[in-house]
Amino acid sequence: MGSGRGHGAATCETVTMSDDLFDDLVPTGYPSCLTIDLDAIQANAAVLREQAGSAELMAVVKADGYGHGLVPSARAALAGGASWLGVAQIGEALTLRAAGITSPTLAWLSVPGDRFAEAITASIDLGVSSLWALAEVADAARSTAVTARVHLKLDTGLGRNGCRRDDLPDLLDAALKLQAEAAIELVGVMSHYALADAPSDPTVRAQTERFVEAVAWAEAQGARFSLRHLSNSAATLTNPMARFDAVRPGLALYGLSPTPEVPRELAEQLRPAMTLAGRIALVKQVPAGTGVSYGLTYHTSADTTLALVPLGYGDGVPRAGGNLAPVALAGRRFTVAGRVCMDQFVLDVGREVAEAVQLGEGQVAVLFGDPARGVPSAEDWAVATGTISYEIVTRVGSRLPRRYRGQAIS
Repeated sequence: MGSGRGHGAATCETVTMSDDLFDDLVPTGYPSCLTIDLDAIQANAAVLREQAGSAELMAVVKADGYGHGLVPSARAALAGGASWLGVAQIGEALTLRAAGITSPTLAWLSVPGDRFAEAITASIDLGVSSLWALAEVADAARSTAVTARVHLKLDTGLGRNGCRRDDLPDLLDAALKLQAEAAIELVGVMSHYALADAPSDPTVRAQTERFVEAVAWAEAQGARFSLRHLSNSAATLTNPMARFDAVRPGLALYGLSPTPEVPRELAEQLRPAMTLAGRIALVKQVPAGTGVSYGLTYHTSADTTLALVPLGYGDGVPRAGGNLAPVALAGRRFTVAGRVCMDQFVLDVGREVAEAVQLGEGQVAVLFGDPARGVPSAEDWAVATGTISYEIVTRVGSRLPRRYRGQAIS
């Protein structure tokens, strides 16, 4: 095995897995593949549906379903019990409609000149945080002769998108006037936590209280909201008091726990839906002291065997994973040796291990997937690279072929 210059020794850990089980993760003749288990998404939605209690489940499928595929993920979530879909951008919602998905759908992040008229005609609910957005939505509604369905978005402490409490009187007054002329209908009110992944943090309670106070004030002015929603994945799984009328989980829908504070027995019910794998492109013997990959940040400490994996940062593999991130191969777990390149990276598997498992080109290496199957998780890669699992799954590149498995394939 080898040692990295200033990065410590390469690791090899035996794990419970069979190489044969993973051979079909990459089609013959393909360098790599992303496999999405739609049954897992459906099952995760069912878990979240149960956690939501009497609240509705709005499955968040923005950012191409967190990298899992917008339309297939939406269908799987609906099959699992979601009654709403949530996206950031109008274009995402229109893609759902074009695919024939008619479920209630909310898009909450817009810019001036956005496709409001198309959204209103397609029965897409719109999040509104400002007077300019409200005015443009109303103009679009008048032009289409269709009443726009609006959710007011409040900034209760995140300091990002949303209307500040001081600005709410003007926004609500304008909204109620537009509702009186049937240009809009106030359907919902929403906000978003800054630290929902730390449910005991005092800001969580403070934001909840501000949300309740703002909604009560708006209702006292004549507003009537059928859907109050605040909870993301972390709050859905840890904070029953924040369910209100709907919850909006995203990450957990794809089988990834949003915080260590989710009870273990609940976190274990979530099944990661994404597996990233590649076939070994080259196996070669090298002597001790061989530098590996750009910058030669890794040098072999003994005569060893190197395996080349045809995946790199051009495919969304974090460059920061060099000398740090785990990969499963031939029933064992290794650490990336040297830097991750645009199209490839290297594993130092050790001569004895290579001989024992008869390592050869074409065998499948798994970067991350369901840890219950003995492979690293997206969270493992997140920890190794100093980021979050959200980024690991959403950054996977378009060059990779995607394969869907499960009953909800589309």
